[in-house]
Amino acid sequence: MRIGIACLVLAYVLSQFYRAFLAVLTPVLSTDLGATAEDLAFASGVWFIVFAVMQLPVGWALDKVGPKRTAAVLLALGGGGGALLFAAATNPFQITLAMALIGVGCSPVLMASYYIFARVYSPRVFATLAASVIGIGSLGNIAGSAPLAWSVEFFGWRETLFGLALLTIAVAALVMVTVKDPPAVEGDHRGSVLDLLKMPALWLILPLMFVNYAPAAGIRGLWIGPYLTDVFGKGAVGIGQATLVMSLSMVIANFVYGPLDRILGTRKWVVVAGNFAGAVALLALFAMPSGSFAAAVALMAAIGFFGSSFAVIMAHARSFFPPHLTGRGVTLLNLFGIGGVGVFQFATGQIYATASTGAAEPSAPYAALFLFFAVLLLIGLIIYAFSEDRTD
Repeated sequence: MRIGIACLVLAYVLSQFYRAFLAVLTPVLSTDLGATAEDLAFASGVWFIVFAVMQLPVGWALDKVGPKRTAAVLLALGGGGGALLFAAATNPFQITLAMALIGVGCSPVLMASYYIFARVYSPRVFATLAASVIGIGSLGNIAGSAPLAWSVEFFGWRETLFGLALLTIAVAALVMVTVKDPPAVEGDHRGSVLDLLKMPALWLILPLMFVNYAPAAGIRGLWIGPYLTDVFGKGAVGIGQATLVMSLSMVIANFVYGPLDRILGTRKWVVVAGNFAGAVALLALFAMPSGSFAAAVALMAAIGFFGSSFAVIMAHARSFFPPHLTGRGVTLLNLFGIGGVGVFQFATGQIYATASTGAAEPSAPYAALFLFFAVLLLIGLIIYAFSEDRTD
């Protein structure tokens, strides 16, 4: 089981990479394919929406088919196939289609490991294990920053994507060979995701899950590139360095967040404190979007750090799930978390286009984006503040 988990974590490293690598490719895709910031925002949004929609069939497959075949088949066909299409793309539409396929491929890998944790390990350590997977998987964020910029510079972006396609297919094969499905759940197996949606406790958690990851993922995965280019004149190397800093902050944050529920005896207030700090960082970036490059990078790192409470929110909600609906439960939460990113990627593309019209300063549309993210996060927090705290 440990080797299988390790291979699922490696697959999740690729998932984290694919959701964040467009920021570094912004300059070269603009030059070679004529892709605009709006085009890439749409493509990034499609990745998240497809990923989110896939959570419903993935949840059913985890409960009925098992994590091994679900993760391996989708990763090989969607992830590997999408990366190959990306490498051969000649226009922004093909980039969008490739991102949709990659979203299908990445959709099961994190939830496959969460399903195994929920079914095999003690509930007390779920948050720690879940956060550790994200923390290690966030190395994909790092690979999609400065290392990707260096690879594109030395080998070219098409060659880099072709190599990634082969790597993705190889990892899918490892998942098929090494992952072991947990034993079947005994007893009554009736129920569906609708039974989960009837739980009042979840409706106070789902709104924050919907908005929690959107600021960090939206900025790290896309807007950090255009923002640093337009406001500070940075190229691929400068963007790569900044995304590396933000990625490292997100890696560290997951290992910090993971054990806090056991140390402090609460999940709810760990989440509240962290997300409120993230909202403050967003408001600070809104107030001084064109201050200094170092200050901007530091604030974006803070947004990434405090916005990495996904695993703790997941553990909070998981404590309400019946065992036979574990797969559908964790994927329902993931649908909201990743779906929110996709929805708001589309929304921020429109906000950027509107705020850019007649803007006196190049930082104006980005200030509007930071304010939008801050308001979303605060609304989610207000609702979540009324939720029932629960630990295992």
